[in-house]
Amino acid sequence: MSDYIIKIESIGKKYRIRHQQERSVALRDVLTSRVRDIGSSLLAMGRHIICNNGRTNTEKLSADTQNPTAEPLTSDFGPPTSEEFWALNDVSFEVKQGEVVGIIGRNGAGKSTLLKILSRITEPTTGRVHIRGRMASLLEVGTGFHSELTGRENIFLNGAILGMTKAEIKRKFDEIVAFAEIEKFLDTPVKRYSSGMYVRLAFAVAAHLDPEILVVDEVLAVGDAWFQKKCLGKMQDVNKGGRTVLFVSHNMPTVQTMCRRVLVLHKGAICVDSDPMSAISEYLHRGADIRDLKSDLRIHDGRRNCTARSLLSAWLEDGSHQPINTVPMGEQVYFCFEFHCETPVKSPVFGFGIEDSFGKRVFSLNNLMKPNPLCPLRSARQGVARLFIPRNPLLPGSYFLSVSLVEGPGTWVDFVEQAIEFKVVARDVYGFGKIPDPAYGFIYIDGDILVDAI
Repeated sequence: MSDYIIKIESIGKKYRIRHQQERSVALRDVLTSRVRDIGSSLLAMGRHIICNNGRTNTEKLSADTQNPTAEPLTSDFGPPTSEEFWALNDVSFEVKQGEVVGIIGRNGAGKSTLLKILSRITEPTTGRVHIRGRMASLLEVGTGFHSELTGRENIFLNGAILGMTKAEIKRKFDEIVAFAEIEKFLDTPVKRYSSGMYVRLAFAVAAHLDPEILVVDEVLAVGDAWFQKKCLGKMQDVNKGGRTVLFVSHNMPTVQTMCRRVLVLHKGAICVDSDPMSAISEYLHRGADIRDLKSDLRIHDGRRNCTARSLLSAWLEDGSHQPINTVPMGEQVYFCFEFHCETPVKSPVFGFGIEDSFGKRVFSLNNLMKPNPLCPLRSARQGVARLFIPRNPLLPGSYFLSVSLVEGPGTWVDFVEQAIEFKVVARDVYGFGKIPDPAYGFIYIDGDILVDAI
């Protein structure tokens, strides 16, 4: 007997999109329509007077039929049309008990539709879904809440909707309130809650349901960094208890940290079902568009101390010079920017700086600090500057790249702070099955430990 807890068999979801084709209306059409309405009203009044002067209503109706003056009503809209749209098409997979499965894909790939089908919010058009065990879903902020009820009342209401008994809710009530951190606002109607308070309370109720299956969509992005970390810890605790977690997110470092298996959805179908590194790499290359991955610096507002807008764009490349915005730990990476100056810059210095998500500088490097003896530059007017890092030392998280162009010893030509944001995803860089913890610092060191002992 198979040990699956979720089994999806060739499910598809079809929507019918209706199109109402509207005729464009010019000003003359509006004016003509108004004049026609006024004329029709005056004519109707005239007929009414004639009718009252000896003509019967039957004669009036006959005259109107023979000499119609008003045009028949016409619609400004053409006939409605519709087309079929398959949000999901022939999706099949199994999830074993205790697995943490990530689901990633571009917007519109079908991720939320899949979770709604699993949560029985919507029915599939084709295929079958088999689920063994109680499921808790957190798909939208505040789903199941009543805005006029207080936080306390909504805990009982939402818990009941999710399948908890009243005794079970009472037993876990204090834990839910403590996790959500809403003690002061417990008896306040939730319509006065901020979106962050909403999601804290919603997640707290769902997470304390102790479900066999926990389904989480990208709602944690609403919370602050501390609460997101708290939620991830709770999901890990849920998984350690042998429960299954389905996790949808656009945050690749979080997906890689949380999951051991990742599904990639593309245009309603599963294109990859693999380990996190392989799946994320395929997702990034499949969805990569140079227009999305390049930051246009000509309109960037992060400039300071510059005499000209000479820096045009910034981006990252992998070891094969493919544009990326996510870098695995320990992998090759190029930090790049394109420049164009009106006149040649003498003794140019090309600078690169990396900041963390709080704007704190992690490291800086330029060709003055480490000159390239094979490529000495005495002047430059346009081109591309690249900083090559053979082994990316950054730990998982979000970072920013700042770039600069300096002439001679200290004349700033152009400098753009936080020109582009990128993410670093986790990888087993030490090769012993464990990912370095971000609590250890910003970077990992690939060194050897030598011990002399007796």
